[in-house]
Amino acid sequence: MRCLGLDIGDRWIGVALSDPGGILASPFTIIERTDDGQAIKAIADIINKEQVGQVVVGLPLSLDGTLSGQAEKVKDFTSKLSEQVEIPVDYRDERLTTVMAQRLKRASGGKKKRGKTRYDAQAAALILQNYLDEGR
Repeated sequence: MRCLGLDIGDRWIGVALSDPGGILASPFTIIERTDDGQAIKAIADIINKEQVGQVVVGLPLSLDGTLSGQAEKVKDFTSKLSEQVEIPVDYRDERLTTVMAQRLKRASGGKKKRGKTRYDAQAAALILQNYLDEGR
């Protein structure tokens, strides 16, 4: 079963996809979030096209493990997404995944877009890979 990983931000959503066996997560795409309806439609389209059976969403907890303001925004968006897709949605702690993604992308010679490097899809892949590894 394929799994989809999401790193949800206010403006960008990083998307990662697992292989059909659910073993390896890879960065897939970045969705520009102009509004929730548009972003949810884009995610639902990926879910349908790629035959995804599980969604894993990174939850940006505070360093002390409590829900941050951003985590509340992510939960609100995910609630809207869950109303539109009929597959399970799970959360995973995403603390420090962006920092790890930045290091990995720099080490692999990541290219810059519009003067800025986007780490969102790589961060989504890290979140998803952690989830896949927990399941084994």
